[in-house]
Amino acid sequence: MTSPERDATQANPARAARPRPARQGIPEATVARLPVYLRALGSLAEDGVCTVSSEALAVAAGVNSAKLRKDLSYLGSYGTRGVGYDVDYLVYQVSRELGLTQDWAVVIVGLGHLGHALANYGGFSSRGFAVKALVDADPAIIGTTVAGITVSPPDRLPDLVRTLGISIAVITTPAPVAQDICDRLVAAGVGSILNFAPSVLAVPDHVEVRKVDMSIELQILAFHEQRKTGDALAAVDAAVGALALGGSA
Repeated sequence: MTSPERDATQANPARAARPRPARQGIPEATVARLPVYLRALGSLAEDGVCTVSSEALAVAAGVNSAKLRKDLSYLGSYGTRGVGYDVDYLVYQVSRELGLTQDWAVVIVGLGHLGHALANYGGFSSRGFAVKALVDADPAIIGTTVAGITVSPPDRLPDLVRTLGISIAVITTPAPVAQDICDRLVAAGVGSILNFAPSVLAVPDHVEVRKVDMSIELQILAFHEQRKTGDALAAVDAAVGALALGGSA
């Protein structure tokens, strides 16, 4: 099964060899929004939409249209006045910029509940990420099979990275061992790490780390919920005050 973004490239293999236009560096904020645009474009492609206006795409992605047009301009895509953007080609452009026109080999280290869930998730392969290896330190898990892959011990990481061409690692271990696993991965040659462990990892400058901390995200949501509650209470107080003033007049 393939996703619309991969179908767009496969439908026209010549696109993969097309050189990228010369342009200035893309801001990190724009890079963070590109996957959101890709998801929205994928939904449009699945619905059979061939062209989309910047306004409609912005609504689907949850951003304002001016920001979307600016972001896409970094990719060399400006759309056609009165027509909009070609959905398939824009899928290709965003996929190419994100490096999704090729497959990336991934290792998941830590086969607890989250690691198991990620290993069994079928959405990775359709988006260019192939889980090639699973690693855990628990003797009871080593040698078992999860999602068709035999679980290996941590000391096999260098061999797995080398033989399977792994460039991306996902760490789902407990916090106390996350840094040690990170060091092993870096020493083995892994250049990008997605960290689910509740700890901050120290890595060399050439290694990219993305941290996923659901507790932080929940705390941010709690802040916004609290603020909405406070605003609602303030509105009630203001209404009560207005009624009191009206009643005494």
